[in-house]
Amino acid sequence: MITAYDGRCAMCELRHPSLLDGAHIVPDGHPDGLAITANGLSLCKIHHAAYDQRFIGVRPDMVIEVDDDLLHEVDGPMLRHGLQDLHRERLRVLPRRRVDRPDPIRLEWRYTQFRERRDA
Repeated sequence: MITAYDGRCAMCELRHPSLLDGAHIVPDGHPDGLAITANGLSLCKIHHAAYDQRFIGVRPDMVIEVDDDLLHEVDGPMLRHGLQDLHRERLRVLPRRRVDRPDPIRLEWRYTQFRERRDA
């Protein structure tokens, strides 16, 4: 999966493969959580953790949203530049081959999970 993204984070373009993960859109344990490129994103460790914890979400149109609480939190430069500045930005890196790009149906499912956390 990381190779499909040219060894970069889809959100911040970090190019250090040892700091990247293949992040599932629909998780492993879910029946639709297949280990295929279209069910994943190449993310750096911080963005992967934030995505899994639903602090950030990706809409089906490939736009990133940041949780309102996190968006308004005041902290250091990592929070400001690493997470908050992503709000309403498009994914910066996508696979060249369309078949490898994130599946919009899976993104919609995951985005709904993100919205439910935000609205809870």
